[in-house]
Amino acid sequence: MRPNQATTLALVPYAVVHQVRYPAFSMRLLLVTPPMSQLNTPYPATAYLMGFLRLHAADLGLELTQADASLTLFLRLFSAPLVARAANVLRQRARTAGKCAPVPSSIAHFLKHAKRYADTVGPAIRFLQRRDPSLAFRIVGRAFLPEGPRFEHLSPPPTGEHAAFDEQLLSAFGTLGTTEQARYLASLYIDDLADVWRVGIDPRFELARYGERLAASATSFEPLHEALTGEPTLVDTTLDELTRELITQAPDVVAVTAPFPGNVYGAFRMARTIRAAAPKATLILGGGWVNTELRSLRDPRVFDYFDYVTLDDGERPLLNLLIRLRGRQAALVRTYVRKGAEVVFENDPTQHDIPQRDTGIPTYDGLPLGQYVSVMEMLNPMHRFWSDGRWNKITLAHGCYWKKCSFCDVSLDYIGRYDRPGEDIVMQRIRALIAETDETGFHLVDEAAPPAGMRALAKRLIDEKLSITWWGNIRFEKTFTPELCRLLAAAGCVAVSGGLEAASDRLLELMHKGVTVEQVARVTRAFSDAGIMVHAYLMYGFPTETAQDTIDALERVRQLFAAGCIQSAYWHRFAATAHSPIGLHPEEYGITLRPPRNVTFARNDIEFDDPVGTDHDFLGSGLRKALYNYMHGVGLDADVREWFEPCPEGRRRGGRHHGRRGSLLSVPVTTVPPDLIERFLG
Repeated sequence: MRPNQATTLALVPYAVVHQVRYPAFSMRLLLVTPPMSQLNTPYPATAYLMGFLRLHAADLGLELTQADASLTLFLRLFSAPLVARAANVLRQRARTAGKCAPVPSSIAHFLKHAKRYADTVGPAIRFLQRRDPSLAFRIVGRAFLPEGPRFEHLSPPPTGEHAAFDEQLLSAFGTLGTTEQARYLASLYIDDLADVWRVGIDPRFELARYGERLAASATSFEPLHEALTGEPTLVDTTLDELTRELITQAPDVVAVTAPFPGNVYGAFRMARTIRAAAPKATLILGGGWVNTELRSLRDPRVFDYFDYVTLDDGERPLLNLLIRLRGRQAALVRTYVRKGAEVVFENDPTQHDIPQRDTGIPTYDGLPLGQYVSVMEMLNPMHRFWSDGRWNKITLAHGCYWKKCSFCDVSLDYIGRYDRPGEDIVMQRIRALIAETDETGFHLVDEAAPPAGMRALAKRLIDEKLSITWWGNIRFEKTFTPELCRLLAAAGCVAVSGGLEAASDRLLELMHKGVTVEQVARVTRAFSDAGIMVHAYLMYGFPTETAQDTIDALERVRQLFAAGCIQSAYWHRFAATAHSPIGLHPEEYGITLRPPRNVTFARNDIEFDDPVGTDHDFLGSGLRKALYNYMHGVGLDADVREWFEPCPEGRRRGGRHHGRRGSLLSVPVTTVPPDLIERFLG
């Protein structure tokens, strides 16, 4: 941006980005998070890169700006004008299809109440931005917002002045939780509208992802290319409009981060629009998804969209690129370029990554922090940490201090290179972010926060009387004694998440996890006793896992919930990845990788055959059903087999079977003693 020019984006006041003024010869650099990602707080990649590049801005003559196109697209789609446009598109489509064409319930309800949705979407968004708290009283009355299919699990809205609130809402929030009830109801309302966009307008769109299936282990670029060049949807054209508005200040360089598969389509769509509107701009792609999936990139068409694609930590590759773009000598580091019709990977091995102590202080400067939206459509307590409230993102260390888990991508830099900057620097960054954002909530985004670092941080926070609220991911190390957990709680730690994985000592050993079920029980109980909420990551479908293993794991998880060790959990289906020990050495884990496809674009998940042959698809639904109930305190005394539906004879595999009412369940009887966790806890 040129000196003395105001930074304005037509019709998008919340997309204002930060500007730093330098002389006329400056290079304008825009850092962008494309849609879609979480809505309650900025994804931290641009904040970290902006903090680092500020250290070099004077030398390189950089004007630095950052923007969150994910938030911008959401706020545009969930506005009265776009809701009305969506209704017009759907009505026209219904007229063309004729009266006999089936209409999904979400669309039928929306069209019936389209005027009410257009009238209420603005107030609902403001309320979820915490800008209009008094609206809670109207929302909990259940007459203000139109209630579509997402509300069906609740009781009908009260019809009289003295009608009782829904029993589920009362159970979750109590009679005094008016604001929380309203936020839950408003979040369901947003989910209804998101279903309209997904089902009626663009099946690629979801609240936290956009075109995810086009990028998940997409060995060929062709499906993504076809989507980008095909007939645009209303979501597409809206993003195109926002992108053109974003570059009205004519940036010289646009660096786009794609942290997840659900950001990739948006990243390429924005690049396509920038190419057309600002053909002289240099476009750079990086981010977590790129680092993991594009390590076998060979399709030159990617460079019709981007000039450079960088891998791993962005500080060094981006700095060297900018030096080169300024006409100075600099070697490219972990960077793909197109030369002629070939994709070339350039990497000078003499160039080293920037030590964490020298990467600067992350800054959200210029991002519209007051416009982020806190949703609460699930009552899972851990889900609220992910989707509710504004959290400053901070790391105690780069990489993982353990880096042995066989299912993890430990061969990649973001996990394999451990670098801890020290407590002085961490405290400096915490204080700076509080001063900048006026927020004292922090999310530790480490791969696994080191116990020594957490202890040192807690002591500094207490000694310096700095009051913050924080949470993060850990390993369930035996180092987390009751004494340490109490110290962390006193310093403001309110929640931790960690991997219990298969909840089986045999499989945990095969995973090289370095923990046992007994150790996890003791550690999680220590956290819970200290008042720190515990979320457990769980995994099923690991190589050689039998149905017996899975059912026994569920029984151990049931006992952990019943004993108050964990309050939240989630089952993930195991996937073998290319950069994990399992993907690199499958024979050591008893599986056979299927012949690889011709990879010219993305590669991560690897198909494999497990000779055990357990029906993990069938078991998965029962595991998820059980957890949902356990988190609500339901069914903690029930036999774990009760969560699984009977299935046809031909699908029964593995373990002993239990008969009920003449049908066989394809789940075995658990072999776990009913007091196992109780005995572990002594």
